[in-house]
Order: sequence, then C-alpha cells, then structure tokens
Amino acid sequence: MAQIEGFRIQNYKALKDITLGKLWNTRDEKPLTKLTVVIGKNGSGKSSIFDAFGFISDCLKKGVEEACDERGGFLKIFSKDQDITEGMNFEIYYRESSKDSPITYEFSINLDDNQRPYVSSERLRQRRKGAEKGRPFSFLILNNGTGVVWKGETNGKLINEDEKTLLNLIEQIESEQKNEETNETEVVRLENNRNLAITVLGSLKQHPRITKFRKFIENWYLSYFSPDSARSLPIAGSQKHLNKHGDNLANVVHFMQREHAGRFSNILNKISKKIPGVEKIDTKVSPDGRLLLEFYAQGFDKPFFAQQMSDGTLKFFTYMLLLEDPEPHSLVCIEEPENGLYHKLLEVLAHEFRNYASDEQVDSQVFITTHQPFLVNALNTDEVWILEKQTDGFSTISRVSNNELACSMADSGLPLGELWYSDYLSED
Repeated sequence: MAQIEGFRIQNYKALKDITLGKLWNTRDEKPLTKLTVVIGKNGSGKSSIFDAFGFISDCLKKGVEEACDERGGFLKIFSKDQDITEGMNFEIYYRESSKDSPITYEFSINLDDNQRPYVSSERLRQRRKGAEKGRPFSFLILNNGTGVVWKGETNGKLINEDEKTLLNLIEQIESEQKNEETNETEVVRLENNRNLAITVLGSLKQHPRITKFRKFIENWYLSYFSPDSARSLPIAGSQKHLNKHGDNLANVVHFMQREHAGRFSNILNKISKKIPGVEKIDTKVSPDGRLLLEFYAQGFDKPFFAQQMSDGTLKFFTYMLLLEDPEPHSLVCIEEPENGLYHKLLEVLAHEFRNYASDEQVDSQVFITTHQPFLVNALNTDEVWILEKQTDGFSTISRVSNNELACSMADSGLPLGELWYSDYLSED
C-alpha cells in the first residue's frame, strides 16, 4: 500500500521548518497514519500545509514557475525575512508497499539571476535491499537541471556523493558509458530547469521507480469543494471523478448511476440514515442540455434541485461520493470539512474517512485540516497533529501522542476534541 510516512516543508509561507512523521534520518519517529488530521486556531498555518500539497502537485504538472505564479509569485510564498539563498525545500518520505524500502524525494526551488524560480536541486534516495542502516543512496541527483540517474528497479553500482563532487561523478559516469554498453547510469541534462526531473524521467519505462512515484503524486486529490460550485448546471454527460471544486457533481452522479449502481446505492443508504428525509438522488437533463441534480425528500412528490439544498447536505453527499470513487486517489486532502455540517455528522464523517483510509483494497491516504472539536473527538492521539503560531510569526507542529498528559487523559476516556477545547493539547 503506497503511503507517505513523513514530510518536511521549509520556507513555505508561515512554515519555516516543520516535519510531520518519519524521515530517513529520524528513524525513531513513528510514520504518519493513514488518516492524518492537523488541528489549530485560525491563522496557525493549516491552509499553508494544505496548499503545500497542492503546490507540489502543481510543480509536477505545470512546472515550478507557474506553480509559484498562481500563488502570487515566489517571493509571495517564500517565508518572510528568511535567507533566500536557502531556497524553498520539500521532502517526502514515501513507501510504495510494505515490501519495498522507503524512498525519499527532495527538491529545492530558488530564484535565478532573472528573478525567476527554478529547481535548484532534486534528489531521490533509497536504501539497497537488505540494508537497514546507513545513508540511503541517491538514484537521482541533480543540481540546476544537471546530474545523474540510475535505471531499473534497484540500486546498482552506486557512488557515495558525499565523497565526490557532482561534476566529478558526472565525468566518471560519462567515461564508464564510453567503455560499457550495459551501464546502469546515465547523465541527465534538462533543457528546462523550471520542470521537475521526475516529470520528464517518470514518463520513461527504464525508470520504473520514478514512474511509480510520479503517478503517485499525479493521483493526489485536493478538495476545494464549494457548495455554490456544486449548484452549477453543467453540460449533460458522465464524468468519472469529482474535480477539485465539485462543479461536476451532477456529471459524476450520472456516471455512478450508470456504471456503479451498487456503489451509488451505498451512498444513498448512508445519506438516508444520516440526513433525515432524503430518500433518493437522481439526475435529469434540462431542455437546454444541462444536467440537473434532483433530491427526493420524504413527504414530497416532486424533487428538490441542488440549488435548493443546504450547504451541509451537498457537502456530506459529495464526501460520500468521493469515498466511493471506483478508482481511488492515492492521497485525499480536505480542508476544514466541517463548514456547514451539523455537529453530530462530524464524528460520522471522521469514521468514514478512517474506514476509507484503512481499507487495503482502496489503498488511499487521507489528510485533513480542521478547527472543529466535534470532529477531533472521533480521532486518536496518533492521528492528530496540533499546529501553533509562535511569537516570531512562524508555525510549529507536534503530534498529540507525544504529549504525555494528553495521552493519559485520552486513555482515561476523555475525547480529544474536548481536551483541545480546554487547551490541554496546547504547548503553552
């Protein structure tokens, strides 16, 4: 089961330097759980963590310059008053399956002489099979778009880059390639250093590890769901997956009705039990070719349309639809799912997210940000991280399971949300 076991963010907005979970050089830390929830007050940086995932995804799909420009430019998202030469840095500690050694992916972004963002360095590391200790070997290492990559599923003849400069390493490999027809390494010189190397190399079959990792990131789903978007009237037709805003909700319902009737029936059963009165959900094509989403309520012969339904009903239905996607996303990120929902539905929603993430057939991971204690009540101490803004303006993060007092109180039966509400989870 593919899973992010840890990640680190440096110099991104209010996140000067935070780490969640386990990295290759913090082996004593516990990995992230399949359901990870970050809590914190308004302005603590929860949105920045959420957007960091979106930023990484955009860097892969669009390049680092466009990803920065969509957020106001590099200087807008670079941590205020920090040394710009340190760059903006991201690290993901990832395991393809329980049988595979973890892979570390790191990349840094900086400004060139023309004040345009570019990928200043990029690296993929993995320990060789059977190696439990020591520094992982880099099977991809680039500086400013130039470097080397090792082919295949496993690390071959490796050179410790700590003992040689990158230029000497490239010279040695070029020399070996002249003399050996079956060399496992190749020199990489990207034409455009504003694109990630995994974007380019991940499309080549001779780099299966990079291909798997690229596909893993490409399959992330970040929900920017808006009930107003869900009330739009899309052109009639079926679509497999929800888009990030949810304005194709009716199209996905139409697809699920036709292609996955059993899954759609599961959604209706959950809706009818949790939202009183909703008996049936259907679609209808309007005379002008638009797709209408119809809700049939108990006691009424005629349906209500999405435009007439409450924000909470649309949101709960959309999340249930997302969790029944027949082609699950490798990572699902949802920011503040509580908005507009009845408080008793929040614990239900938390259980649904956990069941989804823990289902081995689904093989997905769920990341949530929230400031709602009722949702936190349904979580355990390993799943929850608390983000706090410090006096210097930057955020720190800690795992609730590392708070002995909180763990003791949770073990005695006190819900985490109530402990947070009473400030027992705070570092202060």
